[in-house]
Amino acid sequence: MIVDLPETTVSAVAKTLVKVREEGGAVALGRVLTLIIATRAEVMEEAIEAANDASREHPMRVIVVTTAPEAESRLDAQIRVGGDAGASEVIVLAASGAAASNEESLVTGLLLPDAPVVVWWPDNPPAAPAESPLGRIAQRRITDASTLPQDVDRVSLLGPSYAPGDTDLAWTRLTHWREQLAAVLDQPPYEAITAVEVQGADDSPSTGLLAAWLKLKLECDVVWHYQPRDSWGEGIKSVRLTRASGDIVLERPEPGVAVLTQPGQPDHELLLPRRTVRECLAEELRRLDADVLYGRVISDGWAQLGPAATAQR
Repeated sequence: MIVDLPETTVSAVAKTLVKVREEGGAVALGRVLTLIIATRAEVMEEAIEAANDASREHPMRVIVVTTAPEAESRLDAQIRVGGDAGASEVIVLAASGAAASNEESLVTGLLLPDAPVVVWWPDNPPAAPAESPLGRIAQRRITDASTLPQDVDRVSLLGPSYAPGDTDLAWTRLTHWREQLAAVLDQPPYEAITAVEVQGADDSPSTGLLAAWLKLKLECDVVWHYQPRDSWGEGIKSVRLTRASGDIVLERPEPGVAVLTQPGQPDHELLLPRRTVRECLAEELRRLDADVLYGRVISDGWAQLGPAATAQR
C-alpha cells in the first residue's frame, strides 16, 4: 500500500501512519530500529530497495529524507507499507526550501520510541557524519566511500572525521576477504609474514582499507597497486603474503571466483563475489555498538602504512 501526502506536515504524516496501520492491520511491533536514509532523489529507489531487502532480517522503520534547499518551501511525503515496504514501513520525506533547513526536526516525530537509530548516506555524506544534524541522533552512521564523490583519497578522510558508531560499506565489503586470509594464517606453518602486496581497481577504496588492516595486524611492509577499471573490473583483485616457506596468494582471476595458492598444496577455487549493498547494509545492522576495529584501521592502520604503501598505478 502506498499513500501520498503532498504539501503536508510531519504531524500529519505521523497521524496518517497510525491510521494506515490501524486500517490495514500493519503494526510496528517487532520493529528493532529506525533506519534513516539521507539521499538524493536520483538514487532513492535503489536505496529503498536495499533497505527493504535488509528489513527481512532486521524489521525496521525506514525514513527516507531528500532535500532541495533552493526550491520553494514545502514538504511532500509518502507512506509505504505491506508489499511495497518489505518487512518494514517506509516513510519518504521530500523537503524543499525552508522545510529542508533542519533535517533533524523532520524525522524526530517519526522515530520509533526506545529503538536505536541508524543513519545511512548512500552517497555524498557530510564531512563529519557524527556532527551532522542526523548523525547526532544516531547510534550508528553508515557511509560508502565507493560512491559519489568517487575518489580513492576519500579513505584518508575517514580517520580524521571518525567517531564511535561510524562505519563505511567499503570496509564491510572486506568481510569475506578478511575471513579467508585469517583462516589461512590460522593454519601451519605459523611463520611471520614479511611483506604484503594488494591489488585492486583504481576506484576501489576497499583495496586501501584491506592494505591498512593487513598493516595493522601483520606489522610488515605493505604495498598496493591500483589498476584501471577497464583492465580489471571492480574491487580487489589479489593479495600476496610473503613468508619464508613461500608466498600465499588469494586472487580473483575473474569477478566472483577466487583462487587460493599456498606452497605445497593444490590450488583451491573459492566463491568470492563482490558483495551487494543489501548484504553490506544487513551486516552493519546486525551490530549497533561501535566497530572498534574499523576505527583502528582507518586511523592507526592507515597512518602506519607510511611511504612503503604508496599506491602504485
